[in-house]
Amino acid sequence: MIERLKALESEALEAVKTSGDKKALEQVRIRYLGKKGAITGVLRGMGQLSAEERPVVGQKANEVRETIQEALAKKTDVFEKAELEQRLEDEEIDVTLPGRPMTQGSTHPLTAVVEEIEDIFIGLGFEVTEGPEVETDYFNFEMINLPPNHPARDMQDSFYISEDTLLRTQTSPVQARTLQKHEGEGPVRIISPGKVYRRDEDDATHSHQFMQIEGMYVDKNVRMSDLKGIFDTFVKQYFGQEREIRLRPSFFPFTEPSAEIDVTCGICAGEGCRICKQSGWIEVLGSGMIHPRVLELNGFDPEVYSGFAFGMGVERFAMLKYGIDDIRHFYTNDTRFLSQFQHL
Repeated sequence: MIERLKALESEALEAVKTSGDKKALEQVRIRYLGKKGAITGVLRGMGQLSAEERPVVGQKANEVRETIQEALAKKTDVFEKAELEQRLEDEEIDVTLPGRPMTQGSTHPLTAVVEEIEDIFIGLGFEVTEGPEVETDYFNFEMINLPPNHPARDMQDSFYISEDTLLRTQTSPVQARTLQKHEGEGPVRIISPGKVYRRDEDDATHSHQFMQIEGMYVDKNVRMSDLKGIFDTFVKQYFGQEREIRLRPSFFPFTEPSAEIDVTCGICAGEGCRICKQSGWIEVLGSGMIHPRVLELNGFDPEVYSGFAFGMGVERFAMLKYGIDDIRHFYTNDTRFLSQFQHL
């Protein structure tokens, strides 16, 4: 058996040496080292040997196996190096070709507008406060003086999750939560940005989801003139020093008196044009003095404290400032649109 193993070793090494590729080399491995290979066949006959001969033959068989495996590994390495060299030659890279440009993202225009508005109000002494988007009927409606028969409570106008839970229709609940947190002690001066949800049909000016910034200032002796002064300053910083505002009487359940705030048209400078419907003014937000009932519901004495509240649509402010004609552009992720705001 020793002689047979030596002969198999010589045959195998010669076969490895003459193999022309990896496929032929694999056949050599199978022929000599496989489960039905020649070396295995010799080992199966060890049962016929004496107890003294078995260790000797077993040792020799292991040596032959290791020698063949080493030869196979070296030959495999030779083939792999040759394949790599051939691949490098075939796949030569033309380093003179221009590289692929790396496009850099930028802040979304709505985010930029929110941050700009936040910066202005922080400069005016306001704090930024946020709240949950999934809200209770209690905070979303009851605490801001919206009665049970108000249209906003209709299942067809709001996204209800259960009878008393819904996606908030405005960020006003943040104001109610903040007032209750202060436990009747002013001053309270906040703005609350965030997403809100209403069951609107999506079109150029409406969306079922949009962004809103509401705010309020509650303290002793807060007056309507304070509201006008704050927004005269805000509008000039946001739209430009040449812009003017006017307060136009309106109605909201949570403010009394209430006012729409208009801004002079930036296209015609107040002279009248197609954009402002020849009026010279563009409506931008709703506001008013906080209804005494709202203060009372949230723990403040309306005989001691007063305040004003306001709410603005972020998309509307972005559309007015940058001349955007369709609210849907903000949500379609079209890089041709978004790339125009890389400077923000």
